[in-house]
Amino acid sequence: MANTYTQIYVQMVFAVQGRVYMIQSRTKDELYKYITGIVRNKGQKLLAIGGAPNHIHLFVGMKPDLSVSELMRDM
Repeated sequence: MANTYTQIYVQMVFAVQGRVYMIQSRTKDELYKYITGIVRNKGQKLLAIGGAPNHIHLFVGMKPDLSVSELMRDM
């Protein structure tokens, strides 16, 4: 079908096992950059990333050619 567009927005949350405070402020930026690179290399659009010492939130604009589970597995 001509001129058909699809965009899926997904919020993902990664939590540290047991909600232990393991994400340190000095390594947080590097971790965010690493995750951002994975999302971009998969052809998806990372709209926002943030979190706390025990979890990370991602807001991703996904194309329909990749499933959420595939992206989560690669991250």
